[in-house]
Amino acid sequence: MKFGIDRLLADPELRKPLIGKRVALVAHPASVTEGLVHSLDALAECPDITLAAAFGPQHGLKGDKQDNMVETADERDPVYGIPVFSLYGEVRRPSPAMMDTADVFLFDLQDLGCRIYTFVTTLLYMLEAAAAQGKSVWVLDRPNPAGRQVEGTVLLPGQESFVGAGPMVMRHGLTLGEMGYWFIDHFKLDVDYRVIAMDGWQPDSANGFGWPESRIWINPSPNAANLNMARAYAGTVMLEGTTLSEGRGTTRPLEVLFGAPDIDAGKVLPEMQRIAPEWLAGCAVRPCWFEPTFHKHQGRLCSALMIHAEGRFYDHQAFRPWRLQALAFKAIRALYPDYPIWRDFPYEYEFDRLAIDVINGGPALREWVDNSQSAPGDLDRVAGADEGRWAEEIAPFLLYP
Repeated sequence: MKFGIDRLLADPELRKPLIGKRVALVAHPASVTEGLVHSLDALAECPDITLAAAFGPQHGLKGDKQDNMVETADERDPVYGIPVFSLYGEVRRPSPAMMDTADVFLFDLQDLGCRIYTFVTTLLYMLEAAAAQGKSVWVLDRPNPAGRQVEGTVLLPGQESFVGAGPMVMRHGLTLGEMGYWFIDHFKLDVDYRVIAMDGWQPDSANGFGWPESRIWINPSPNAANLNMARAYAGTVMLEGTTLSEGRGTTRPLEVLFGAPDIDAGKVLPEMQRIAPEWLAGCAVRPCWFEPTFHKHQGRLCSALMIHAEGRFYDHQAFRPWRLQALAFKAIRALYPDYPIWRDFPYEYEFDRLAIDVINGGPALREWVDNSQSAPGDLDRVAGADEGRWAEEIAPFLLYP
């Protein structure tokens, strides 16, 4: 199979509209060809492409910024002499001056298929800026490693943020190319947009499902280390809105349901099995221990639960990471009623809302966890209705039936 960048490089006809145009590239460390050449270098070798600028999203073009709210500065590329603009520094939205540097913006980011992963919002901001200034945006499409599954509640009006671009569910089921079409339709954008689609992507094909087994995994951000993380992320990312460790400062971040020095994982797992055993389907969950070298609970031994959505334990249709993570919170609340689960310090530059509500696009999940009378069916009804509506809404924009 071929990703969008590979098709663009292989087919002169696809590149024809770029001749004589100033081209900018939005990229990160996973923006590589099938031969593992970075897209910036590969495009620079094309005689019919004039590279004028590059842009880096959160974590930077080089992917060197470890945590959220760690900004990247603008710079000049030492090899090609072009400006490299940060879309996670002084600005999140590309400025008019940045947009003036090019005519066509090639968007070549590997996504994780989750609303909160900020590359989704960066695409929207780029489309809005291009519409305002008469520029063109091309998405060089890449797989959604989480596949076509959709899960979670829809972001509510007024809950928009850098981790919530619009009224979509947490696990959205789209590639970035498809998401661009939905953005244009939903926000009524008048922009010259095209997708260089993948050739041969089969999102429902075992064993990789969303991720083709013929391609190796490269971190699109520092803590996105493997396919297991990408599958679990739509659930485990909610740990960023809590006092519980998501495993940052270890070798397996965002592959755990929690880690904490004052919670007994050996008790939490049976409680999860008691409350909603069906929400544990599709993966294996095992107790483990870790000591973060930095971040939450640094230097303290943490009891934890590890997710294995991989190998013989993985069932693509049954695995529901958003519900699984909600269940872990519910079990902790049942066992430790007064535990301060919810983080109360700023998250992604949102200072007036709890981080867990910013992440979920509303308070429904937190309120369900904190309500001692709520049952799994209560959350299922809310999320299930949203998931059904979302699946219908995105159907016209799917490029890979």
